[in-house]
Amino acid sequence: MITFESALDAVSQLSIDQQEILIDILRKRNAEVRRQQILEKCREGLIEYRSGVLTAQTGEEAIADLRSYVQS
Repeated sequence: MITFESALDAVSQLSIDQQEILIDILRKRNAEVRRQQILEKCREGLIEYRSGVLTAQTGEEAIADLRSYVQS
């Protein structure tokens, strides 16, 4: 497996244009991974809601729950 340091060394050998292209590719890949993570969390939440584990709340109730969670 490549180390972080060796990856940085390899990238530093690229031209500035290639480094910018690499940065763009990495940002797009990271965005896609984040989208997939969010999608999976949404699916899990929907399954829990449909099974009755989660219940609907008003915005005010959700905020109150969050405040209570943060303060504990």
